[in-house]
Order: sequence, then C-alpha cells, then structure tokens
Amino acid sequence: MHRYTLPAIALHWLVALLIIATFLLGLTMVDIPGLTPTKLKYFSWHKWMGVTVFGLACLRLLWRLTHKAPTYPDSMPAWQKNAAHAVHGLLYFLIFAIPLSGYFFSLSAGVPVVYLGIFPLPVFIAPDPELKILLRQTHYALNMTLLAVFCLHVLAALKHQFIDRDRTFQRMLP
Repeated sequence: MHRYTLPAIALHWLVALLIIATFLLGLTMVDIPGLTPTKLKYFSWHKWMGVTVFGLACLRLLWRLTHKAPTYPDSMPAWQKNAAHAVHGLLYFLIFAIPLSGYFFSLSAGVPVVYLGIFPLPVFIAPDPELKILLRQTHYALNMTLLAVFCLHVLAALKHQFIDRDRTFQRMLP
C-alpha cells in the first residue's frame, strides 16, 4: 500500500484540527452579544489561528507540489477518483480562500490583523463599509461550503474504511 509521507500526514491532521478549532471559535465568538473583552479576545485568537492555518496551508501546498500523492486503489472506479480529485482541489481552494476572506473582511472593517499581538500584517485596503458587508457574507459562505465539503470528505474516508475496506483511509494515518 502506498502512503502519504509523514510530513504530509502531519500537515494534514494539524491543518484539519486547526480549521475545526478556528471554525468552532468563529461560531462561538459571533454568538457573544455586544463587544465584551471575551469576544475581543476570541476575535484575536480566531484571526491568529486563521493566519496560522494559511501559513501551514502554504507549507502543505509546497510539500504537495514537490511530493507525489499515493495512487488510489485499482479497484476504485474512475468517477470516485475524479470526485476525490475535485474534492481535494476544492478543499485546497477553501483552505486558502477562507483565511484571505477573513483577513480582508477585518481590514475592510478598519481592524488591522496583528499576528499573536506582535506582528502587524500589511494593510492592503482602507476601511470600506460596503466591502465589509460583502466580505462578511463571503467569509461565512466559504465557511459553510467548507463544512459541507469537509463532511463529504469525512464520509468518503469512512466509506473507504468500513464499506470498501480498500485501505485508502490508512494512507493518511500516522
């Protein structure tokens, strides 16, 4: 059985866990009424996690571009292989688009992003109330799309593990 490399596996699971945590924190923070110290702290953490996800996604993409993924089992139908490629492509797109939309949403709201409270990130756009609304909606829509694609990805992995028993899932286990 062909497997992913250990760095690819580590980056996969680290990015996945960070995305889940960032997503859940995002849901939590927007439900806090008003502008409280806790809400502000959660917003900072959410942004820091998003920047971290983006940085790790860059490393992951670089690794993926320089290391070939293992082949799918011969028993897998072509349509499933094509679907898997499409889902992975969409996941990569979303892993980059979501942090970028959040970053520009924050800038459009006039709130610069200061990574870990130490490193100010560049300000590329001026505050813009109309753009802020559009970017908030975009950030939300991209996140809901990620949730749906993530669920599809997990269900496909479980199908391969428990129904097909073709060891596809084991390729990504440490």
